[in-house]
Amino acid sequence: MRILVLIPARGGSKRLPDKNVRLLGGSPLIVWSINIAQDVPEVCDILVSTDSEEIAEISKNSGAIVPWLRPIEMATDSASLTDVCLHALEWYENNKGKVDGLLLLQPTSPFRSRDSILRGIEIFRLHKHCSVIGVSPAKSHPMWCFKIEGETMHPFIEGEGLYMRSQDLPSAYVINGAFYLIKPENLREHGSFFTNNMVPLVIDALEECIDIDTQIDWRLAEEVLAKYALRIVTPNQKK
Repeated sequence: MRILVLIPARGGSKRLPDKNVRLLGGSPLIVWSINIAQDVPEVCDILVSTDSEEIAEISKNSGAIVPWLRPIEMATDSASLTDVCLHALEWYENNKGKVDGLLLLQPTSPFRSRDSILRGIEIFRLHKHCSVIGVSPAKSHPMWCFKIEGETMHPFIEGEGLYMRSQDLPSAYVINGAFYLIKPENLREHGSFFTNNMVPLVIDALEECIDIDTQIDWRLAEEVLAKYALRIVTPNQKK
């Protein structure tokens, strides 16, 4: 099985400027995602899609391929992530050959583990290459959420859930942003990683679910680094 890893990394970021090259634990943020995928047997290449010369240089030095700088129209805040994925996929399959899956690893999830990646790929294999999405237990249960209409609030989901004990509520999960894997033809057909045959990759470890988009997220990541002594591990050290 051939899986192409795609890491999208724009140079601009309004909420956390230059976050993809900012040092986390002594390494640029994007390097964490490049490094964790490097020794996965099914991965044929790690491609970074960026509009930044600096990110491109760091990525190449870390073992990723950066065959071009992303077109301007795909480097704006309003650019579709699906379009970015399809652009990279089309170039790769035209120049490097067909792949069985496209694995999207967002650089804002630096603490995803190699074990989670391997589990996700195995799920992809076992379920005949359905779309596999990383999820984690929801912190706020949807049955205890509300919507506001005018000046009053109402349960977001109608029913008896609001009156149930927390331990009696059905399990609920949220997308954590750490893992998206799909067949190229399914991405082209649906225009999204979210299809009718999605399969979950459940990730329980809280550190793996950190999604860095703000300064508060960054401080949390630094606290996790200090507490768990997480670090960049080279492929040779993993074996």
